Amino acid sequence: MRPLDENETTQVFEKLYKFVGNNLKNIVENPAHEGPDSNPGRYCFRLQKNKVYYVSESLVKRATNIGRDNLVSLGTCVGKFTKGGKFHLTVQALLLLASNAKHKIWLKPTSEMSFLYGNHVLKGGVEKITENIVANDGVVVFSMSDVPLGFGIAAHSTQESRKLDPNANVVLHQADIGEYLRMEDEL
Repeated sequence: MRPLDENETTQVFEKLYKFVGNNLKNIVENPAHEGPDSNPGRYCFRLQKNKVYYVSESLVKRATNIGRDNLVSLGTCVGKFTKGGKFHLTVQALLLLASNAKHKIWLKPTSEMSFLYGNHVLKGGVEKITENIVANDGVVVFSMSDVPLGFGIAAHSTQESRKLDPNANVVLHQADIGEYLRMEDEL
């Protein structure tokens, strides 16, 4: 497990910024709750194989006793680098994104299952939407009871989406909590 290099850090921060905006500062400067009370440290990003983990510094120090081949996971896996070198967020980053999200959308109970099966969010399934969403912004999808369901990319701005046909895509699906069941063997 090693720290991210400059290029990797840039890619991770750009992707996170797309979803959380200026709240990225909260993620980076978040104080850790683990470790000695006098100096708990902060959270940081680490790379193990091709996966990026969000982990406290004190846990990283304790993990140095474990060999690289024996270390399977550490902290929260927020994404992975593809073979082509691009960074993709995974569903495990949902809680981190949901607590710091800049743009949110709430689904009607009737369209939650459709989203959890991996489908895009249709305009007819939207109950509420935050203002000032621009096309291609990152959006976190919630149920009406404020349970984070997943995240995606806005297909249209907030103003455009109000004028759309009920069957038009508003959010393009990227990840949802249903993946834990659909991809049980891979995760």
